[in-house]
Amino acid sequence: MEGMTSDKELNGLDNPSFVGEDGSHYCSLPDRTALGPEEGRGTGHSSSKLAYTVTDMPPLYLCIFLGIQHFLTAMGGLVAIPLILSKELCLQHDLLTQSHLISTIFFVSGICTLLQVLFGVRLPIIQGGTFAFLTPTLAMLSLPKWKCPAWTQNATLVNASSPEFIEVWQTRMREVQGAIMVASCFQILVGFSGLIGFLMRFIGPLTIAPTITLVALPLFDSAGDDAGQHWGIAFVTISFIVLFSQYLKDVPVPLPSYQRGKKCHFSPVYLFQIFPVLLGLSLSWLLCYVLTVTDVLPTDPTTYGHLARTDTRGDVLSQAPWFRLPYPGQWGVPTISLAGIFGILAGVISSMLESVGDYYACARLSGAPPPPKHAINRGIGVEGIGCLLAGAWGTGNGTTSYSENVGALGITKVGSRMVIVAGACAMLLSGIFGKVGAMLASIPPPVIGGMFLVMFGVITAVGISNLQYTDMNSSRNIFIFGFSLFAGLTVPNWASKNSTLVETGILQLDQVIQVLLTTGMFVGGLLGFILDNTIPGTQEERGLLAWKNSHKGEADNFQLISKVYDLPFGIGTKHCAVSWFRYLPACPKRLPGGKRMDELKAAGEESSVKASSERHSEIGADTRI
Repeated sequence: MEGMTSDKELNGLDNPSFVGEDGSHYCSLPDRTALGPEEGRGTGHSSSKLAYTVTDMPPLYLCIFLGIQHFLTAMGGLVAIPLILSKELCLQHDLLTQSHLISTIFFVSGICTLLQVLFGVRLPIIQGGTFAFLTPTLAMLSLPKWKCPAWTQNATLVNASSPEFIEVWQTRMREVQGAIMVASCFQILVGFSGLIGFLMRFIGPLTIAPTITLVALPLFDSAGDDAGQHWGIAFVTISFIVLFSQYLKDVPVPLPSYQRGKKCHFSPVYLFQIFPVLLGLSLSWLLCYVLTVTDVLPTDPTTYGHLARTDTRGDVLSQAPWFRLPYPGQWGVPTISLAGIFGILAGVISSMLESVGDYYACARLSGAPPPPKHAINRGIGVEGIGCLLAGAWGTGNGTTSYSENVGALGITKVGSRMVIVAGACAMLLSGIFGKVGAMLASIPPPVIGGMFLVMFGVITAVGISNLQYTDMNSSRNIFIFGFSLFAGLTVPNWASKNSTLVETGILQLDQVIQVLLTTGMFVGGLLGFILDNTIPGTQEERGLLAWKNSHKGEADNFQLISKVYDLPFGIGTKHCAVSWFRYLPACPKRLPGGKRMDELKAAGEESSVKASSERHSEIGADTRI
């Protein structure tokens, strides 16, 4: 779907952005091609089109506004995950707790983003919840042990403040927390040990395509249930999102701005391209409010369409506190089961692979050289730490890199990581401000269902788009993808209906087998991995050559690599510069000739600062929001 895919190696699965092709823009910025050869050459990437590269420091007002934009861009996916989980956690009639979950995922995403930008891969990339964890989590919660009691499905019988009800949903949340925390240790190990490079040798497009596709396909039931509460409202939501993201994406909206020399004037801003989901949700929500006030929507709770009314969920806004600080263990001490751990591991592996692709795409769009191995290792390791924190805080999910925010870099033409730091601060503040989560939890289900239909449809297509690297005229590849995808749908469906037929008599083993067999992304991904690595085929036929070539870049600018990817605050260079650091997979290596990167960095510091100063003297006067 043109304009709705992100530019990344694995065509990542999280929150597909509705952004334009390379060259579209958010704000009119000067053409860097007019600069001198030294200023414009950059690293051989598209940095000549950027107003600010990854290491630059834009004006404070620009950091704040663009940081808030990144937060709003990621908001759709951040909100969707707690709303999907709420049903399996028995919380569909407890909107206040849903708002707490939304606030928690905002807060933790802010912490993880700061860790990634400052100590991880050090690129301008947002961290947030991932759909890759949803499928195994839902499979785990579908076990007979964790199915919600019948009385929790009846709103008249639910007392959200009763100890019995609190224990029902918190025991399930603690089980999810424990599984995520243990599984995240595997990601930390893979990242900081450097194993991610070894794993990438055996995983290609024919493994990734069915895995990502099967993340979204099993969610059709959730999307259909919400949209089915009022198909008219759901269709209006879909129409708005499609209209803004596809038909009006190149239509600028004149907004007032200020620029030295021109003073106050109107500048074209591509609002429809940047916020199609947010605008679509807002307009549909407003329509529901108008139809509620005029009593067009039915007032009888038993009548079809009643849940499209805005007053059915309005109490949560008044009940929610103004300020609430999420903290680790807020739902109790996490519990651990083998079934949950093995299921979440499938999501962890998928999340790691998509993040590697995000790093390359983010570097290209932010004017940085391709990330070296030590930066990738550090980025994956920090994402593992982020998942550990998400489990401890109790978001019900992990964290991963957000592909839609990578695409937003190509729109704004501002690749500075300080903008992402500002966005992370906005997430932290929203997580503490309890009314924000409460307001988002009160969105009518048909509006959410319409958004799900679009988002999950795009995720499915994004997964299939990985096949562009392979030779799909090959009967080998057609068989591997078709069989893996169909088995990933068939086996979980059969296993969920015939759980007694796979019982071994050992309860823990039965739970592990049940979770794995009912997780479509695990079944399809495992079959794709085995078949792709055992059935004879050339590197070109399997798509491995095209995949690798798509990320080749000039990685010989050691000075710039050091400036972008070395640890901050002089760690490993000025401070703690012990000799054995270079042997760690997450630390920079020595360069040819025995010199360290910081030595070359110091040698070129004066010319680098001079070039940056000249560039900003020409750009600063013309930069506007």
